[in-house]
Amino acid sequence: MHPFLTANWRYLAMLNYAIDPRILAPLVPSGTEIDYENGETFVSIVGFLFLDTRLLGLPIPLHRDFEEVNLRFYVRKKSADTWRRGVVFVLELVPRRAIALVARAFYGEHYLALPMKHDIEHVDGRVKVEYSWRRGTKWESLKMTAQGEPQSIPAGSHAEFITEHYWGYTSVRAGCSEYRVQHARWKVWNADTFELHAKIATLCGEQFAETLSQPPRSAFITEGSPITVERRSILL
Repeated sequence: MHPFLTANWRYLAMLNYAIDPRILAPLVPSGTEIDYENGETFVSIVGFLFLDTRLLGLPIPLHRDFEEVNLRFYVRKKSADTWRRGVVFVLELVPRRAIALVARAFYGEHYLALPMKHDIEHVDGRVKVEYSWRRGTKWESLKMTAQGEPQSIPAGSHAEFITEHYWGYTSVRAGCSEYRVQHARWKVWNADTFELHAKIATLCGEQFAETLSQPPRSAFITEGSPITVERRSILL
């Protein structure tokens, strides 16, 4: 049986902010709890490329390669004697309406279709990524640069906390849905420069405006990898 979705995720630009967990509490799906790293929890703005996207093993014409920008936070759920560490998406931007419709229908997530574009340069050990989206007549963007070779992520590190959450959780009427995302362990560049240019209050919600106007705790680019997204299950 084919997985629901396969793709390559590449050049993930990740801005990570410590946040008051009380802001996230109303958004935590039933059966999960906020995940903490050393007593703190985080929200991340992530921009990346979806490449060679396939649904049930089939490529969809004009919908194989596209950008995504999302806002997410981190949760965990007890399963038997282990914890499943996952993410909850507050908002996901994609450039095509059909992608947003499929994602909302099959995963119940908060996708919004907007005009988008990207600019990526990776030459002579220098990496520059820029993901942009247009709301009305205004373009907004996430930009980041780094240099050198990407580094392996140390066990127990902050970068591991941000990148090694392999489950997705969404609130649904019946309770909570759960799906698994599988990928190899990524390597990262620590960003030299970064910039988020957006009206956060109208994009993500007033509750995130103060947090996302502060300097991020970390900023890095991951090289990415092939990924597999499994079908979701509804947890009652």
